[in-house]
Amino acid sequence: MTDTTSTARPTTTPRRNRLPGKALLGLFLAGFISILTECLPAGLLPDMSRTLDTSVSLTGQTVTLYALATALGAIPLARATATWHRKNVLQLALGIVAVTNALTALSGDYALTLVIRFVAGLGTGLIWPLLGGYAARLAPQGRQGRAIAIALAGTPIGLALGIPLGTWLSGLGGWQVAFHASAALTVLTMAWIRPTLPNLPGGPVDGRFTVSRVLVIPGLRTILFALATYMIAHNILYTYITDFLRHAGMAGQTGWVLFAFGVTSVLSVLVVGTHIDRHLRRLVVGSTVLFAICVLVLALFSGVPLLVYIAVAAWGFAFGSSPSLFIGGAIDATGAAADVAQSITITVFSASIALGGFIGGLLLANLNATSITWASLALVIAAGAAVIGGRKHAFPKGA
Repeated sequence: MTDTTSTARPTTTPRRNRLPGKALLGLFLAGFISILTECLPAGLLPDMSRTLDTSVSLTGQTVTLYALATALGAIPLARATATWHRKNVLQLALGIVAVTNALTALSGDYALTLVIRFVAGLGTGLIWPLLGGYAARLAPQGRQGRAIAIALAGTPIGLALGIPLGTWLSGLGGWQVAFHASAALTVLTMAWIRPTLPNLPGGPVDGRFTVSRVLVIPGLRTILFALATYMIAHNILYTYITDFLRHAGMAGQTGWVLFAFGVTSVLSVLVVGTHIDRHLRRLVVGSTVLFAICVLVLALFSGVPLLVYIAVAAWGFAFGSSPSLFIGGAIDATGAAADVAQSITITVFSASIALGGFIGGLLLANLNATSITWASLALVIAAGAAVIGGRKHAFPKGA
């Protein structure tokens, strides 16, 4: 992978073959907090619904609306803040997330909570487009892929741990505790970032790189299609994993199953981060194929607990670094237009989270828990076809 930012590297950027660990940890935490804030209500829905005096399904829209706000805000907010120093944008966004998490914990009104969650999603819409490019600019030449993988690792880990972490925290004193803890973690991250993250300059908005022009760059639409189908497949299954496990007779083991998913997601970050700069295509193909095999096993052998554990653990390994792989592919494919491409990619990513939850809900309401596995399998097969077929521009050989 190569550094595609149009802004020259500042003199403070490390040039040795050593990654800036403290700075990348700050970016990792920013991504972790963003996705944690998004999925936190999923593990708290029954308690939140009682406080907000509404149904569980309506309370679940606090997750959907957050993802929708991120999807709607990513592109315009990225362009509006393009000339600002990068750390200033990140700190502003984290401040928005911290305040809205605290306000969510204090709100007892459903409509007000939806408004607060929408604003929180806009804050995340500022964070996610920053992370990949920021990490690439901080890294020494030839190690941008690994830096991106570290910075974006907070996303899959947040997805893996967000629901069980929220459930555990709520057990300490109510669902509000989970949101107060998230706000506190956000403030601590802001304090960590202040001295450790170089404040890289922004750059002028390049009129050549409008969304419509970037979308026709060879390979990008294939990457976006693969990302969308992959992430929708994941979110159909992951959002309703509790229902699937109940169908499989494993309702009492949900925490352990999610723990297995989280552990292998972290392992994936460590393994993929080591090889992403030299083997991007092989890794993204392997991730997609492994994910498809896991879903097939879950569809056919849901009555065998051991196989369910193995399949979910392998699924976590496949999924763990998928954001890094797809965003890395988009950066490589679009060259100087990478900043705009990242905003588009984050929009598709966030919309896929919302759409996956929506489709999964429809399937469960009208069919059964098994249907979500077959729907996910069809989508991930489509993703695999796009990834394998994109050998010229999207995920070229040798990448």
